[in-house]
Amino acid sequence: MASATGIPQHTPIHPDGDAGDLEPLLGRPGDASQRERSPIIFNLFLGTGVLAEAAALLLLASVWASVFLHPVILFSVHPLAQSLGVLVLLQSILVLQPTHTGTQKQVGQKVHAGLNLLAFLIFLVGVVGIEVNKFKNNGVHFHSVHGYLGVITSIWILLQYFVGFTMYVTPALYGGEANAKKIWKYHRMNGYVLLLLIMVTVTSAVETDYNQNVLGLKLWAMIVIFLLMIIGVYPRIKKQKLGF
Repeated sequence: MASATGIPQHTPIHPDGDAGDLEPLLGRPGDASQRERSPIIFNLFLGTGVLAEAAALLLLASVWASVFLHPVILFSVHPLAQSLGVLVLLQSILVLQPTHTGTQKQVGQKVHAGLNLLAFLIFLVGVVGIEVNKFKNNGVHFHSVHGYLGVITSIWILLQYFVGFTMYVTPALYGGEANAKKIWKYHRMNGYVLLLLIMVTVTSAVETDYNQNVLGLKLWAMIVIFLLMIIGVYPRIKKQKLGF
């Protein structure tokens, strides 16, 4: 489509691209879409993705700096691992969002699955660290809002990973590949809601005794990081991929 000046309004990304597959939640068709023959790593920084990357790096830097400025104890494993897990998880989202051709989606799904597996293992290290610390020191479970949210988030992550893994590896569980593909949009929606819950859980950690007495992370800083994450990820959502 051309404007009154004769200049095309949007440059086609791919001759076989579906306009719906190219239109983000906020923006024009083609915004934050992977270019043909473009390395998939560039997907991480397309459009507002750079803001999401900045948010994840700020979270990692602030948590790790606060931890290593104090004596490292067994409990330290938890914030170190969970902040790193958030960074890796974010990469799995950002790398897949801009894909729109069959080949791009296939590569993106493999990278997405690999990064999600890595994030899961890192999160698991963090959970094991906090549990071992509690049992070793006779700590109380469900001592804070963060603790409750952590359990809810962990269960949600397990369910999300289970559905995503089985849809990709064993679609027969859903009655075949065609039926499994019908669930993808719900898997995506669930993932975006889960990301919000993860960030709420991270933010709630500022009210824990460990942060109040040791780390000293500020609530306003976590809120800024949270907002940057939202601005960086959610405008890149493709409407067509959610079934709209």
